[in-house]
Amino acid sequence: RPLQPKGAAGSKRPALVISGPFGAVKEQVAGLYAQTLAERGFVTLAFDPSFTGESVGVVRNVASPDISEDFSAAVDAIGLLPGVDRTRIGAIGICGLSGMALTAASADSRIKAVAT
Repeated sequence: RPLQPKGAAGSKRPALVISGPFGAVKEQVAGLYAQTLAERGFVTLAFDPSFTGESVGVVRNVASPDISEDFSAAVDAIGLLPGVDRTRIGAIGICGLSGMALTAASADSRIKAVAT
Protein backbone atom coordinates (compact mmCIF):
# COMPACT_ATOMS: atom_id res chain seq x y z
CA ARG A 1 0.00 0.00 0.00
CA PRO A 2 1.51 3.35 -1.00
CA LEU A 3 2.02 5.94 1.71
CA GLN A 4 0.79 9.48 1.14
CA PRO A 5 2.24 12.46 3.01
CA LYS A 6 -0.13 14.31 5.33
CA GLY A 7 -1.66 17.36 3.74
CA ALA A 8 -0.96 16.07 0.23
CA ALA A 9 -4.57 16.18 -0.95
CA GLY A 10 -4.94 18.16 -4.14
CA SER A 11 -1.22 18.53 -4.83
CA LYS A 12 1.23 16.59 -6.97
CA ARG A 13 4.13 15.17 -4.95
CA PRO A 14 7.40 13.47 -5.86
CA ALA A 15 7.35 9.70 -5.40
CA LEU A 16 9.82 7.00 -4.40
CA VAL A 17 9.75 3.24 -4.89
CA ILE A 18 11.85 1.44 -2.28
CA SER A 19 13.18 -2.10 -1.92
CA GLY A 20 15.73 -4.03 0.10
CA PRO A 21 17.86 -5.04 1.89
CA PHE A 22 18.35 -8.58 0.67
CA GLY A 23 16.71 -11.09 3.01
CA ALA A 24 14.29 -8.59 4.51
CA VAL A 25 10.61 -8.04 3.76
CA LYS A 26 9.00 -4.75 2.76
CA GLU A 27 7.61 -4.22 6.26
CA GLN A 28 11.12 -3.98 7.70
CA VAL A 29 13.80 -1.58 6.46
CA ALA A 30 12.12 -0.56 3.18
CA GLY A 31 8.89 0.10 5.07
CA LEU A 32 10.71 2.25 7.61
CA TYR A 33 12.35 4.26 4.82
CA ALA A 34 8.95 4.60 3.12
CA GLN A 35 7.29 5.86 6.32
CA THR A 36 10.09 8.33 7.10
CA LEU A 37 10.19 9.69 3.54
CA ALA A 38 6.38 10.01 3.45
CA GLU A 39 6.67 12.12 6.59
CA ARG A 40 9.06 14.33 4.59
CA GLY A 41 6.60 14.88 1.73
CA PHE A 42 7.13 11.99 -0.69
CA VAL A 43 4.55 9.49 -1.87
CA THR A 44 6.27 6.15 -1.23
CA LEU A 45 5.88 2.49 -2.07
CA ALA A 46 7.92 -0.22 -0.35
CA PHE A 47 7.88 -3.56 -2.16
CA ASP A 48 9.42 -7.03 -2.21
CA PRO A 49 11.00 -7.79 -5.59
CA SER A 50 10.43 -11.15 -7.26
CA PHE A 51 11.88 -14.14 -5.43
CA THR A 52 12.16 -12.31 -2.09
CA GLY A 53 9.87 -11.61 0.86
CA GLU A 54 6.17 -12.10 0.17
CA SER A 55 6.54 -11.92 -3.61
CA VAL A 56 6.11 -14.94 -5.83
CA GLY A 57 8.70 -16.91 -7.73
CA VAL A 58 9.86 -20.50 -7.74
CA VAL A 59 13.49 -19.77 -6.96
CA ARG A 60 13.77 -18.00 -3.61
CA ASN A 61 16.25 -15.47 -2.24
CA VAL A 62 17.71 -14.34 -5.55
CA ALA A 63 19.21 -10.88 -5.89
CA SER A 64 20.54 -10.08 -9.33
CA PRO A 65 21.00 -6.65 -10.90
CA ASP A 66 19.51 -8.18 -14.05
CA ILE A 67 16.11 -8.41 -12.34
CA SER A 68 14.96 -4.82 -12.68
CA GLU A 69 11.40 -5.26 -13.93
CA ASP A 70 10.06 -5.11 -10.38
CA PHE A 71 11.24 -1.52 -9.94
CA SER A 72 9.56 -0.61 -13.24
CA ALA A 73 6.37 -2.34 -12.11
CA ALA A 74 6.49 -0.35 -8.86
CA VAL A 75 6.88 2.84 -10.94
CA ASP A 76 3.83 1.74 -12.96
CA ALA A 77 1.82 1.35 -9.76
CA ILE A 78 2.86 4.54 -8.00
CA GLY A 79 2.56 6.58 -11.19
CA LEU A 80 -1.16 5.76 -11.37
CA LEU A 81 -1.89 7.47 -8.06
CA PRO A 82 -3.61 10.85 -8.49
CA GLY A 83 -1.29 12.69 -6.08
CA VAL A 84 1.96 11.69 -7.81
CA ASP A 85 4.01 14.00 -10.00
CA ARG A 86 4.98 11.48 -12.69
CA THR A 87 7.94 13.64 -13.72
CA ARG A 88 9.52 13.22 -10.25
CA ILE A 89 9.72 9.51 -9.48
CA GLY A 90 12.83 8.03 -7.88
CA ALA A 91 14.02 4.59 -6.84
CA ILE A 92 15.85 3.53 -3.69
CA GLY A 93 17.61 0.17 -3.53
CA ILE A 94 18.90 -0.70 -0.09
CA CYS A 95 21.93 -2.93 0.46
CA GLY A 96 21.85 -6.17 -1.57
CA LEU A 97 19.04 -5.00 -3.84
CA SER A 98 20.73 -1.76 -4.88
CA GLY A 99 21.95 -3.28 -8.15
CA MET A 100 18.36 -3.81 -9.21
CA ALA A 101 17.58 -0.13 -8.62
CA LEU A 102 20.61 0.97 -10.66
CA THR A 103 19.74 -1.32 -13.57
CA ALA A 104 16.12 -0.18 -13.51
CA ALA A 105 17.11 3.49 -13.48
CA SER A 106 19.41 2.96 -16.45
CA ALA A 107 16.65 1.24 -18.46
CA ASP A 108 13.50 3.10 -17.34
CA SER A 109 13.46 6.80 -18.25
CA ARG A 110 10.57 7.43 -15.84
CA ILE A 111 12.99 6.96 -12.92
CA LYS A 112 14.51 10.42 -12.54
CA ALA A 113 16.69 9.75 -9.49
CA VAL A 114 18.24 6.71 -7.86
CA ALA A 115 19.84 6.17 -4.48
CA THR A 116 21.59 3.07 -3.23
